[in-house]
Order: sequence, then C-alpha cells, then structure tokens
Amino acid sequence: MPKKFIKRWLPDQNTIKNNKHLQIFGDLLHNPNLWHLNRRSVSKAFAVGLFFAFIPVPFQMVLAAGGAILFHANLPLSVALVWITNPITMPAIFYFCYLVGTWALGSSEKDFIFEASWQWVIDSLSTIGPAFITGCGILATLFAILGYFTIQGAWRFSVAKHWKKRKESRK
Repeated sequence: MPKKFIKRWLPDQNTIKNNKHLQIFGDLLHNPNLWHLNRRSVSKAFAVGLFFAFIPVPFQMVLAAGGAILFHANLPLSVALVWITNPITMPAIFYFCYLVGTWALGSSEKDFIFEASWQWVIDSLSTIGPAFITGCGILATLFAILGYFTIQGAWRFSVAKHWKKRKESRK
C-alpha cells in the first residue's frame, strides 16, 4: 500500500495531539509508534477503527484512540475509520446490525418507528435492544477481522508487485 496515498488523507499529528477530547491520553499520544505507517500498524488501525465504527456510542473516536494506543495501531487512521458510521450512513448500518442480531438470536423482527428522543432510546432497549447490540457486536468483530486481513493481504500484494516491477526494470 502506498504510504503517500494514506498520508494524504490523514490529519496532521499535531492536530490530533492537541485535540481537547484526546487530552485524556496525555503523554501516551507522544509515542512515535502511533504515527508510523507500516503493514502492521495500518492493518491494526483498520481492525480498531472498523470495530469501533460498529459500536453504537457517541464517543467512538475516543474509544478508537484508546484501542490504537493499546494495540500500537496507527492512531490517525484508527480515529478516522470510525467515521464510516456518520449521520448519513448510520441508519442503514445500524438497521443492518439489528437484522443480523435478530438472525443470530433467532427472534422475529419487531416493528418500530424511530423517534429522535431519549425516551424512545430507553424504551427501545427492552424491545429491539438485545438484537441490535448482538448484531453490532457480531458485525464489529467480523469487519475488524476482515479489515485486518484485507489490509495485510493488500499490503503484501502491493509490495510483491513493486518488487516484481523493480526486478523487471533491472533486466
């Protein structure tokens, strides 16, 4: 995987270090391993970022930053990947999580009408909550594993292709 391509899309190191929400990590953000772009750090970042993208909490970026620090993954990439679930994609992704959860639990789908209120969230935890949380857990784990191995394979393929091209150019 070309480092230049990934670096172009990542935020600046100082921007992340100075983010007020990430100040809870203190000096841990100064670990240089969190900023390297190599096969291991990028594949771990995809696993961490994709995992927390499917966790339905409002502070996904902080959790992804904590996961990146814990697993020595690329921090900016881990934090950026949680934005797969953004306000536009979130309804479709979380509805799919609910469907996967109903399938996994063997329960039937319940009719519900979404309301943007805290009371609706509280009331829904007992009806659609177990299926939704189960589906989120299953898809978070599945996409984290899939993302990790996909990046590992793509990176290896890219390096092998580059070596082959370099070998041919020497002839």
